[in-house]
Amino acid sequence: MKWNIGCSGFYYKEWRDFFYPKGLAQKDWFKFYCEHFNTIEINASFYKAPTAKSLEKWFNDSPTDFVFTMKAPRLITHYKQFNHCKTEATDFYQLVNDGLKEKLACVLFQFPPSFSYTEEKLERLLQTLNPGFKNVVEFRHASWWNEKVFALVKAHHIIFAGQSYPKSLPNDVITTHPAIYYRFHGKPVLYKSAYDFSEIEHFFTQIPADADQAFIYFNNTWGFGAINNANQLKLLVENG
Repeated sequence: MKWNIGCSGFYYKEWRDFFYPKGLAQKDWFKFYCEHFNTIEINASFYKAPTAKSLEKWFNDSPTDFVFTMKAPRLITHYKQFNHCKTEATDFYQLVNDGLKEKLACVLFQFPPSFSYTEEKLERLLQTLNPGFKNVVEFRHASWWNEKVFALVKAHHIIFAGQSYPKSLPNDVITTHPAIYYRFHGKPVLYKSAYDFSEIEHFFTQIPADADQAFIYFNNTWGFGAINNANQLKLLVENG
């Protein structure tokens, strides 16, 4: 199985002198990140679409086997909530595909906690996502954890993201695709709390042996949790 382990972003000033060596210029931070991890989840695209120039630079500055997950804009997932936004989704797909080429692994669609399950919402989602991409959906309302959703998402070759989140959401590893996708957001403090090594060990044992790939991202980037926990998981993978 191919393990892709990384963080949700790389440009965090608090990582200076902890992860990034003292004196390393900020323009070289991404290259340094790529020396330690084989993937990254770009969250900044949720707020503002990246430029073609930025995508080209990331492509050129990263190793051949490095891969990206790009998070879809909030215009699609939060503001329009998949209502009449086929054009916006198509434009985003084309932008990131043109810029990252074969290094584009996944496109992540994260929904707000207020986005509860209905058949109509699920149908909107299925009709909008482009099956030519490796699409990942992350929900933050517990109503989406049901067998009908899992079955339809699986039938459309979409990855249902598992997550560790402070509120009352299931933290299971969900299998709807040969690839597993999981996000560690920090718990109990969102984006900040580091996980005990025992929690990372337990998670490691939950990954199905027959999975083709695993995309694991640490979003507890406020502080040093993401770096430490990602390295702990890498060590577990390396030691088998």
